[in-house]
Amino acid sequence: MSKTAETAGASKPIRPRTAARVAAVQALFQAELAGVTAESVIAEFLRYRLRELPAAEAWHEGCVPMADARLFQRIVQEALSRLPELDGKIKPWLPADWPWHRLDPVLRALLRAAAAELAMADGPPVKVVINEYLDVAHGFFQGDEPGLANAVLERVARSLRPDEILPHPIEK
Repeated sequence: MSKTAETAGASKPIRPRTAARVAAVQALFQAELAGVTAESVIAEFLRYRLRELPAAEAWHEGCVPMADARLFQRIVQEALSRLPELDGKIKPWLPADWPWHRLDPVLRALLRAAAAELAMADGPPVKVVINEYLDVAHGFFQGDEPGLANAVLERVARSLRPDEILPHPIEK
C-alpha cells in the first residue's frame, strides 16, 4: 500500500476525483512495467481495484475506493494514446541530474497522468491539475520528487495551455 493510500484512508475521506488521479498514476505505472494496453489496464482496475470495500480493507492490495471511474478511464486512455507526444512535452523540462530513463517509474507515471489532464481541452484549470498531482506526489514521495513534479508541470502547462498561465521569466 502506498503512502498516499495510507494517508488518504487515515486522515480524511479522499475525494473521488483525487482517488481517480491516484488510480491513474498506479495504472500508468503498471502499464509501463507490464507493457499492457490502456484497455487492459483500465479493465483490470475497473474490475478489481476501483471498488467499494469495507473501511478496514480500503486501500489494500492496490484498491482505490471511491475513485471517479470516468475520470480515471479518461486520464489513462489519454496518457497512453498520446504517450510519445506527452513524454516529448515532459522530457525537455527535466534537469540534467534527473534524466527520463532514471526517474522513478511512479514519478514518470505521475508526470504522464498530469500531462494528459493538462492536454485535455476541456480539462480542469491548470492550478487544479497541478495542485492535485502535487498532493498525489507528496503521498508517494518524501524527497525532492514533489518539487521536481511542480517545476516540470508548471512548464508543461505553459506549453499546453499558454493562455491560462503567465509567462515564466526563466524559460529553458
